[in-house]
Amino acid sequence: MSSYVGEIAALATAFCWSLTSTFFSIAGRAVGSVVVNRARLVLAVFFLALTHLLIQGELLPVHAEPSRWWWLGCSGIIGLALGDSCLFQALVLVGPHLSMLLMSLVPVVSTLVAWAYLNEAMNPVKLGAVLLTVGGIMLVVWAKRDLGITNDHRHYWIGILCGFGGAVGQAFGLITAKKGLAGDFSGLSATLIRVSVATVAIWIFTFIRGEVRSTFQRLSNRKATISIAAGAFAGPFLGIWLSMVAIKWTYVGVASTLMALTPIMLLPISYWIFGERITVWSIVGTIVAVAGTALIFLA
Repeated sequence: MSSYVGEIAALATAFCWSLTSTFFSIAGRAVGSVVVNRARLVLAVFFLALTHLLIQGELLPVHAEPSRWWWLGCSGIIGLALGDSCLFQALVLVGPHLSMLLMSLVPVVSTLVAWAYLNEAMNPVKLGAVLLTVGGIMLVVWAKRDLGITNDHRHYWIGILCGFGGAVGQAFGLITAKKGLAGDFSGLSATLIRVSVATVAIWIFTFIRGEVRSTFQRLSNRKATISIAAGAFAGPFLGIWLSMVAIKWTYVGVASTLMALTPIMLLPISYWIFGERITVWSIVGTIVAVAGTALIFLA
């Protein structure tokens, strides 16, 4: 029974990621990707801190060692402040399906970095999985080059680069987070530290640039604000909580594979909500890329 709980939670996590990318795409087109990232981080801190208070008995993990705050904080800045800034711009330029498919490169980049710099083994199966993932993504990128949400090819390829930048940021953020997660440390506490530090960093930068007032003015857009709140609830709060349930009650490889199904779930959502044309090659490439991601986790 417990394994089924984990698998259901993993599938629910993938669905939450598809919802959050959809909500943030809608909001990003209304008020801009930068405003979305600033606002959703604040909401994420609120949701996570409340959950942390209920589960751990304190709003923030203030008793965590300074070294954990350092590594997890660096991870938050790299992955959530910088990496997600790129991802949210990709959501605006090329839509949620292609953006989240490009995020399938996170395990690819992580695997290659671990092999090159951390001396982790690269077996033939894992190498084949990397090539399969990259090949599937390239197929979809090529198939959608004339079917994107914008007719401007320059914007399309900028969106692709932003999606790739988001994947690289997330990968290095996760690698950095490993040092902060050493030992028996709560995943919820680690997530809250990452999000909190990223929020402080991005709002300090906002203040330096003199964009605090303009950010709040843009958030007067009711539709965008509701979308940001819904996305922050579905992803940083509910999605992360479900992912922890999944990892606890089933094998990490199985949970990671099921959670990687988000791009497939986004195919019908992109068609019905954003009016994107879905071609056979887009479907085939998505399935191939997700299969490659699954092999990376299971190899």
